[in-house]
Amino acid sequence: MRTIHLLLLALLILAIPAASFAQFGVSITIAPPALPVYTQPMVPADGYLWTPGYWAYGDEGYFWVPGTWVEPPAVDLLWTPGYWGWGGNAFAWNEGYWGPTIGFYGGVNYGFGYGGVGYEGGYWNNGAFNYNRSVNNVNVTNIHNVYNKTVINETTVNHVSYNGGEGGITARPSAAEETAAHEQHRSPTALQTQHVHAASTNHALLASVNHGRPAIAATAKPAEFSGHGVVAAKQAGAPYKAPANKAAATRTTENKAAANKAAATRTTENKAAANKAAATRTTENKAAENKAAATRTTENKAAENKAAATRTTENKAAANKAAATRTTENKAAENKAAATRTTENKAAENKAAATRTTENKAAENKAAATRTTENKAAENKAAATRTTENKAAANKAAATRTTENKAAHSQPAARQQTAPRPAARPESTSRPAPAARAQPAPRQQAAPRAQAAPRAQSAPHPAKEAPPAEERPHQ
Repeated sequence: MRTIHLLLLALLILAIPAASFAQFGVSITIAPPALPVYTQPMVPADGYLWTPGYWAYGDEGYFWVPGTWVEPPAVDLLWTPGYWGWGGNAFAWNEGYWGPTIGFYGGVNYGFGYGGVGYEGGYWNNGAFNYNRSVNNVNVTNIHNVYNKTVINETTVNHVSYNGGEGGITARPSAAEETAAHEQHRSPTALQTQHVHAASTNHALLASVNHGRPAIAATAKPAEFSGHGVVAAKQAGAPYKAPANKAAATRTTENKAAANKAAATRTTENKAAANKAAATRTTENKAAENKAAATRTTENKAAENKAAATRTTENKAAANKAAATRTTENKAAENKAAATRTTENKAAENKAAATRTTENKAAENKAAATRTTENKAAENKAAATRTTENKAAANKAAATRTTENKAAHSQPAARQQTAPRPAARPESTSRPAPAARAQPAPRQQAAPRAQAAPRAQSAPHPAKEAPPAEERPHQ
């Protein structure tokens, strides 16, 4: 049961906008003046966002906090302006804040994109802020991320600066604005705080002095209240009404003290409740995180096991496929290599056979030529030898025949000298017998050289020489 009560208390605290804790202490019965009419100074540089001016309350009453361009504490953050709200017996100030979306700001029409609901002045895109030129004063020469979108204000245009109470705005937060109020917020920056402090010390910004028309209505940068970036109000948003009498001022002071005391009490109580709720949420969040971590661990382990099994199956299938592919490729490569080797071997054999044939033919031709040369030389040598031998034999035979013929010729002459015949018998001069003896050639034909025989026929020469001149007619 105690846990349920704590959770309800935490939800109640969360239902109150976080900005309400920042500055809910000022509580007065006098409504703030109307918003003055002024123009917006030019944005000083890319990345600055507009924060509209408003009436704050100090020791001397309401004073004007000029509108100004501010650098956000981080990209993607937008400014939700603060507003005065009637709480049933007094007005309370709800502090503005930085957040990812625009929350509820009382329906107050601050202008320059803050028409009472949301923001039409621009948006973040990939870390850069894009400005709507229809509601912002932008120098397009220096800033290029701009666009034009006409803003249609469907509410009655007025300069009322508070929500609720007599004459106040009756707007209520939407579901989206309630959700934005519960998001994580960031307080005003140090420069914004310095800007408010500088305005509180500037006597000219008191409503009782400027009567709702401040001379410094807006500035180009925070706390810079002089120079070319300062813009004065054109006119007051409505006729200024001073407090009715001193009693009203006294009541204001008393209300302020009571409000401060009540605010301090509420702040302490809210802080204690917030701390307790935060501790509860921390415990619950830790338990939930541990449970979620255990669940994620189990799921991650199951997913990893499943993924590992899947990878194993895929790797095995891939390995089998790769092995089959390699086997096919190796077989194809081997077949191709075998075919290539067969072709190369056949070509080499054909080339070797052709080479051997050519070499054998050349060797045979060379051997034949050598044999022909040798045979011809042998034949020439044999012919020369035979010619020499035949010539020698012929010469020898001729010499022999000559000798024999000479001997034969000499022998009849000797016989004639031995037995001379009378000269009156001329017919006996033919001498047939000596002619028959003068044929020694048949003996020469018995020589072993057959070719010498034809040349041995030179023997008849002595016969021609032998007969006397008177016997030639008988031939």
